[in-house]
Amino acid sequence: MKAIPTPLKDLLIIEPKVFGDDRGFFYESYNQRKFAELVGYDVVFVQDNHSRSVKNVLRGLHYQIQHPQGKLVRVVQGSVLDVAVDIRKSSPTFGQHYTLELSAENKRMMWIPEGFAHGFVVLSDTAEFLYKTTDYWFPEHERSLLWNDTELAIDWKLHMAPALSGKDAQGELLIDAELFA
Repeated sequence: MKAIPTPLKDLLIIEPKVFGDDRGFFYESYNQRKFAELVGYDVVFVQDNHSRSVKNVLRGLHYQIQHPQGKLVRVVQGSVLDVAVDIRKSSPTFGQHYTLELSAENKRMMWIPEGFAHGFVVLSDTAEFLYKTTDYWFPEHERSLLWNDTELAIDWKLHMAPALSGKDAQGELLIDAELFA
């Protein structure tokens, strides 16, 4: 397993070592000791989540203002365009975003630390998305940035309007959102 830095402070691409042959493949998707070495500190995950979505579904950009969640995300079926936005006002990369295609084929993961908003759009006919979180879900503390905020200027690689939840359609602009210090 190796970590690849991104242009955003603390955001990492995680690439597992995959062993494959004509029978299939094997890889270690998580190892606590190795992950701590890669990110530089001990991370405790308390919840695993699994979602399945159809093509053109956009989920996000979500975060929790209290009980912030770090997320280790990956795709086990299909492909998504994954998006992380640094919403830490004190960060040198505040307000910037990073996108990465995650797929069952490339087996890449992304470490999204506390202080980022996160979302994804499904590129394949269906996708199954798995993620570990460092805190529990508290709906009363969940917030959502507006996916198409012109200040963020995220290229979602969409060819039509995405399928959104009511909550995501009502996300806030970055300039109006409750953010991290």
